[in-house]
Amino acid sequence: MTMPAPDFGPTTTDEPLLSLRGVTKSFGAVEVLREVNLDVRLGKVTALVGDNGAGKSTLIKGVAGIHTFDGGDYRYEGESVHITSPKQANALGIEVVYQDLALCDNLDIVENMFLGREITSAGLLDDATMEKRANETLAGLSVRTVKSVRQKVASLSGGQRQTVAIARSVLWNSKLVILDEPTAALGVAQTEQVLKLVRRLADNGLAVILISHNMNDVLQVADDIAVLYLGRMATQVDAKKVTHAQVVELITTGRLSTDPPPAAVAVAEEESTNSAVTNDQEDQS
Repeated sequence: MTMPAPDFGPTTTDEPLLSLRGVTKSFGAVEVLREVNLDVRLGKVTALVGDNGAGKSTLIKGVAGIHTFDGGDYRYEGESVHITSPKQANALGIEVVYQDLALCDNLDIVENMFLGREITSAGLLDDATMEKRANETLAGLSVRTVKSVRQKVASLSGGQRQTVAIARSVLWNSKLVILDEPTAALGVAQTEQVLKLVRRLADNGLAVILISHNMNDVLQVADDIAVLYLGRMATQVDAKKVTHAQVVELITTGRLSTDPPPAAVAVAEEESTNSAVTNDQEDQS
């Protein structure tokens, strides 16, 4: 790949919060991630894009401690770490909002935000403190679409549910928030609401990884774009220096048309050409 090194511009810190170098992951004989590099900085939205099967979910689950990388260097705040469980990742300030949101419809917003991490006092639930912190967190994110933190989640719209899930992720002094398709199945107005919240997270100094198939959403809020192709990182570039068409080309081919093909792609193309020649010869005979 001959694309120039990404120029991220001014950042809140020179050193990435999260830096992956040469990480690999296989499931049996299937090599899902191959020598993947990724940098994620505080105050920045890093969009992670790629076609289905590119390895996005495996990469994120490795960062979150659900899977353990087979090889490579996982550096967090400048230190090499070995994450083997989500609890370890949470302790470092890494939170993930998955596409299913993992919210309980029969509980209210406060109960959902503190589910599994309830605050207690003298052996009893400290509802007043939890409600106060929930309100403060939503206010800190400038969320005004929720009337009361005592609303049942079942009564919320899709955008409001996504807002609650994101607010829950920043409640625990998190530094890195990973959002998996946060605008999937949302309408136009709700999508705009969630994208503003995503941007606000970064503007508040957090590092954000945004996984999305919607390139309009990506180009609207991302500071840089990391493109996975067949388990390899095709490139990571400044979002302002690529067009919609270029991002799509990177996702579908792993390279730009001006770049020489990577070895893996070249081999595949050569095999395809050889196969076509063989078929032609067989047809002629």
